[in-house]
Amino acid sequence: MAITAPPSVFDQILDPAHRADPYPLYAELRRTPVARQTDGTWIVSGYAEIVALLHDPRISSEQHDLPAGAAASPLPPAFLQLDPPEHDRLRRIVTRHYGPPHTPGRVDAMIPDLRRVVSGLVDGLDGSTEVDLVDQVAYPFPVTVICDLLGVPREDEPRFHPWSEALISALDPGSGDQAERQRRRVSAMTEMGQYFAGLIHAHRQAPGSDLLSALATDDSPEGRLTDPQLLTTAFLLLNAGHETTVNLIANGMLTLLRHPDVLARLRREPELVIHLVEELLRYEPPVQFLPNRSALDDIEIGGTTIPAGSPVTLVLAAGSRDPAHVRDPDRFDPDRFDPDRFGLARDTDQHLGFGGGPHYCFGAPLARLETQIALTELSRRLVDPRLVVDPPPYRANPVLRGPQHLRVAIGGVLPAGG
Repeated sequence: MAITAPPSVFDQILDPAHRADPYPLYAELRRTPVARQTDGTWIVSGYAEIVALLHDPRISSEQHDLPAGAAASPLPPAFLQLDPPEHDRLRRIVTRHYGPPHTPGRVDAMIPDLRRVVSGLVDGLDGSTEVDLVDQVAYPFPVTVICDLLGVPREDEPRFHPWSEALISALDPGSGDQAERQRRRVSAMTEMGQYFAGLIHAHRQAPGSDLLSALATDDSPEGRLTDPQLLTTAFLLLNAGHETTVNLIANGMLTLLRHPDVLARLRREPELVIHLVEELLRYEPPVQFLPNRSALDDIEIGGTTIPAGSPVTLVLAAGSRDPAHVRDPDRFDPDRFDPDRFGLARDTDQHLGFGGGPHYCFGAPLARLETQIALTELSRRLVDPRLVVDPPPYRANPVLRGPQHLRVAIGGVLPAGG
């Protein structure tokens, strides 16, 4: 009779049964900060080791091998899945129309609209005694924002939602048919390609102030994106522009409801939200780990050697709670990143919520603003909010971790101006 080996710590992390609280497993994982799995993947969970590899050019973000039987992608990879120098060139082209130095005011100019959208969503909660903050606020808010930014009709959300789900599912390294997930991903990319090709054509004919119009019509000093590159960039911005922010807002409200003293303080001190969101990114990050990396050469790290060609996974959520790096890591401290409290920012309190190195999160400035505005508005206007279910049900995906629903009982909704 064959003896089945017990699941590894990382296998347990991938198991949906541990989605509500993976942090004790992350602590166990950090006992060996660089560890090889039975399938040959190297799991890196220590803060110092993760930071070193995020900046190491010998770690590749390109997918070199597809699962057996998987269909090849019909489009080139997005810049997130490329290595320098091509990653850097494409990212600079996109950044020209999104942030400094060429478009420094685009994100800040969105603040009045961000506040208007959140205020309207919170208005919609009035009259209810129980609400789902995921379905009614945390999801529709960033979807509306990214649609407006890109120039995608908001009413098309029912069309692109299943495509996004298929693309996100392909990131899941857990058990299941990887080849089938890849086939669904390719099918979604094909359908999204047809959709966005028509949309980009319309933007070229009648350009607007949106990001897709700018990318489709402007020639940067480094050239214009090809149509296939523009399509995959559109996919990336649409999906990454809302999926992670949904989780960050939902994780944020869940954390505040579990810490009513902090929630009450945020009502009194709305400026607290700036440091509070940074602590959320450390304490309950929306992206738990980065799979699909690989070693281009032998890499000595953490007292061992990762051989060239090995798959590598960087467990950001474990690194941000590494006690060798941060004091009292399992405590939610909204003042942890306050420079007025600690003087200059301390290296020992930096988080990995937005990754690091060349692939540092492209949408970080917008995600920060959306979360700050959403948490401030919800904390100020919801009367006596209480969790109905704790822990809430979680999304199955272990990479992008967040509540699938967040049911909250409320005693009312204060008016927007009061």
